[in-house]
Amino acid sequence: MRTQLLHTMLRVTDLERSIEFYTNVLGLSEQRRKVLERADATLVFLVDEQGYHAIELTYNHDGRSYDLGNQFGHLAFGVTDLDAARASLEDLGLGFDRGPYLVSEDGPRIAFIRDPDGVEIELIEGGISFSTGDG
Repeated sequence: MRTQLLHTMLRVTDLERSIEFYTNVLGLSEQRRKVLERADATLVFLVDEQGYHAIELTYNHDGRSYDLGNQFGHLAFGVTDLDAARASLEDLGLGFDRGPYLVSEDGPRIAFIRDPDGVEIELIEGGISFSTGDG
């Protein structure tokens, strides 16, 4: 199974302050913003200059707070075919913790697995493109 790291998700308590930090301090730029009505959350994707990896800032509108230990959300990897990925995982004695399901009507199918330490990893169908260049 070939994968590509797509984004790292962080939960934030002050969205605008976090955007300012990642853009002004680390030089990332806002790629897109999406409001998830059902989840009562706003997602902001920030990318580096090359656009190879994104940071997803997730702001939950319910005002919850986080400890540093639960602030990290998940790693996301693109896969070409989620059903083939499931078969590969089953061959290794693993399975999906959640999914597959559509995150929104116009979104991709996703599923979640966990690493040996319990870190959540999101698999996103179709979210993959491997560079053939030298960089």
